[in-house]
Amino acid sequence: MTLRNQVQNKKSFLRKIFLHKEEKGRKAEKVSFDSSGAHSDPSLKSLLSHQLSSPMPSSQPQSFRVFVATWNVGGKSPHSDLNLDDILQVHDESDIYVLGFQEIVPLNAGNVLVAEDNEPAAKWLALINQSLNRSYSVDSRGSKSPLCSSLRFQKPSLKKVCKSFRTESGRRLKTCNCSPMSERKYSKDCYVCPPPANMTEDFCSSEEDEDGLSNYVSPEISPPAGANQMKYSLITGKQMVGIFVTVWVRKELVQHVSHLRISNVGRGILGCLGNKGCISVSMSLHQTSFCFVCSHLASGEKEGDELRRNLDVIEILKNTQFSRICKSPYSRAPEKIMDHDRVIWLGDLNYRIALSYSETRKLLEQSNWDALFDKDQLKTEREAGRVFRGWKEGKIYFAPTYKYSYNSDIYAGETIETQKKRRTPAWCDRVLWYGGGVHQLSYVRGESRFSDHRPVCSTFIVDVQVSNGGLRKALSGYNMKVASEEHLPLTRT
Repeated sequence: MTLRNQVQNKKSFLRKIFLHKEEKGRKAEKVSFDSSGAHSDPSLKSLLSHQLSSPMPSSQPQSFRVFVATWNVGGKSPHSDLNLDDILQVHDESDIYVLGFQEIVPLNAGNVLVAEDNEPAAKWLALINQSLNRSYSVDSRGSKSPLCSSLRFQKPSLKKVCKSFRTESGRRLKTCNCSPMSERKYSKDCYVCPPPANMTEDFCSSEEDEDGLSNYVSPEISPPAGANQMKYSLITGKQMVGIFVTVWVRKELVQHVSHLRISNVGRGILGCLGNKGCISVSMSLHQTSFCFVCSHLASGEKEGDELRRNLDVIEILKNTQFSRICKSPYSRAPEKIMDHDRVIWLGDLNYRIALSYSETRKLLEQSNWDALFDKDQLKTEREAGRVFRGWKEGKIYFAPTYKYSYNSDIYAGETIETQKKRRTPAWCDRVLWYGGGVHQLSYVRGESRFSDHRPVCSTFIVDVQVSNGGLRKALSGYNMKVASEEHLPLTRT
């Protein structure tokens, strides 16, 4: 027998062995299925056979409502009776709230070079909680007052304040939920390695402080209504000098939030300090990654200042880096802003209108927004491809948001007393987004007179991929009751 014939005979023999094993495996699977008792219900058996044999997509899209707001508050700390209901549009509830502030403290040397003053941030959190969760503090006489009033004479730790606004204080947000295997192995006992200088762990997602006070909750700011009565839970609150960003979600969605990370980039004094720059929040909701960038870019209305703002954006995109925390070998959380599925950029971008003060005022009096917007620096720079290439912004139908006289509806410079503070009115405060699956419902400004800026708000419907893993697992185990978390109702639009 030739060598070639010997090789062919061996291949034929091995093929028969494999075919025999596959046939035994199929018979064993049939016996296992029949012995389970499923044969007693023909309709169930037919349904299961169809579901298990038919290809099922790994995930399906689901819509969520996301509210985004940015507000430069001019270095002023909020007073206790400041009502945010209109700004947050609480009459039309969203699933996620992303709120970015600039200049929550004065941008002086003391605040830039010394330890941060967290008291204003704590007050803003209390006010937001008051609007979203209808929470008030109750004194010994039974009188109700906003929670932030109790913070007036103290300077609390922001980390401890954040805990007071979480719906489940004894539970950590999952670090990684990429797969059931990795989730079981890492969900409770994994900790992120110390990040580089521009990366910080989210201090609101941890239940343990560095000082060991793991169960501390400040009695002065603890929500009296109790966590079970709160609609929204604080996911993160992060401050860098005057920039402050906070994210809240419906409490039933907290279990689906993961991969939460923070990255700061300073672009202020010497090109690195935090009086200007950004805070970026990276997180996943179900199987979709989000990045929220809250920035305060270079100021100035001289010709050429827009190029400094362009450079800020470029450096932020280049230098923002999120820590590696994904434990699954088959998936990796995004580490750069542009790697995320959905990106929303909000803040005081400081782009101005390239017209003189008198020309701008004339068009303002005519409410000629189109003519004004044609001279908007951000529009010009985007169309030239010098910044935010590929990003989107909704059409602006509101008056410029800067610069107003405090507690007034007139722009600074229109009276003798404000001549020295005169600036050409501009749309400094903006919201942009990048990526598909984002549909803007509204783009408006608020009318609070608290600051020399007006807040700007935008509402989106965002598509999120929700895993079908729970459904397939239920079917394969003959359990027809699907977990409710796999079928959250669509948010109304």
